Amino acid sequence: QSFPSIFFELIQLPINEANNYRFDSVEVKQLSFRLDGVFLPQNNNPQTPIYFCEVQFQEDKAFYQRFFTEIFLYLSKTDLTNDWRGVIVYPNPQVETNQVQRYRELLNCERVRRIYLNELENIPQTSIGLATVQLITLSKAKVLDSTRKLIQRVREELTPDQKPQELLQLIETILVYKLPLLNRREIETMFSLDELKQTQYFQDVREEARQEGRQEGREEGREEGRLNKALEAVPRLLALGLSVEQVASALELEVEQVRAISSPRI
Repeated sequence: QSFPSIFFELIQLPINEANNYRFDSVEVKQLSFRLDGVFLPQNNNPQTPIYFCEVQFQEDKAFYQRFFTEIFLYLSKTDLTNDWRGVIVYPNPQVETNQVQRYRELLNCERVRRIYLNELENIPQTSIGLATVQLITLSKAKVLDSTRKLIQRVREELTPDQKPQELLQLIETILVYKLPLLNRREIETMFSLDELKQTQYFQDVREEARQEGRQEGREEGREEGRLNKALEAVPRLLALGLSVEQVASALELEVEQVRAISSPRI
């Protein structure tokens, strides 16, 4: 949704084609169903197709039945007269259902494309967008090195209007999804301070410190417990590169309390 150009790269169309569309969820109220991945043309050209996109990461024997039913029901209710295309994104062919006999003609015609992300693994990616998608199916042994290189490319190649911070957050989300047990220090070394402060990871670290403080506070006295846990979090946030003032603000402490912990003891 944030980077529609990646979708058009996947289907091998110019990335500026994204400017002609808005990504939306559409609902057929009479039938109570919703299509979440729809690219609707923003121009009045009936030759510009509607794209119906589904990302399917688990096998579903009834998937094609549902997918095509929803498309044709939507087309029967909408006032749009545009042509249409269907795109299904799989991590690999093994996830795709083999219940295709009723839909062979549709699946084999130009209207429908099936994309398998694992097939991107061995293709050198000059596009940052496709390299980001490629992370999803990389092996755990490869994903860390590829992520480091990709983050460096984002810093060097993207301008502010190309949403580099949003892309870094997407990369962080993929990384945590791929490696849920990844050491925090490993994540911290990949991002600069400004980048890290804007990621969900940093927000979670700060909120975790607050939540732990609240929990201990209920057991040992609210204020004392909150204070103790907040103080314990100080060295960790200082290690990320935050200033004394920033840490104090984030943890709701006095600057002097943070400074006392940050000052080396003799």
